[in-house]
Amino acid sequence: MIGVVFGLVVTGVLLEFMGILGLLSLSGLLIQNGIILVDRMDTEIEEGKPRFDTIIDSAASRVRPVVLGSFTTALGVIPLFFDAFFQSMAVVIVFGLSFATLLTLLIVPVLYATFLRVNSNESV
Repeated sequence: MIGVVFGLVVTGVLLEFMGILGLLSLSGLLIQNGIILVDRMDTEIEEGKPRFDTIIDSAASRVRPVVLGSFTTALGVIPLFFDAFFQSMAVVIVFGLSFATLLTLLIVPVLYATFLRVNSNESV
């Protein structure tokens, strides 16, 4: 919501029906990004890697797929900025996805480590 509100305020676009549909699609994209990251962490932990190292390595290795997926989606929606009907949706998706991608890559590993009580000095 941070990126969505920021984008709507900066561009001066109102949140219309298509923008609300954009919010729904944005939530699906963000859930997908989170699943990609957590799945990689779980896979490496199952392989026997130390949990702290797994969180760091997984976050680093998933940066490219998550950013590229978000970047291509945002680029694909940018032409809709000039369409009166889809402008609200385009602003919501581009700004929301941009901010949320950065937050996903930072917050998900922190929450994962917090909920599983992972210490930086723990071993296998």
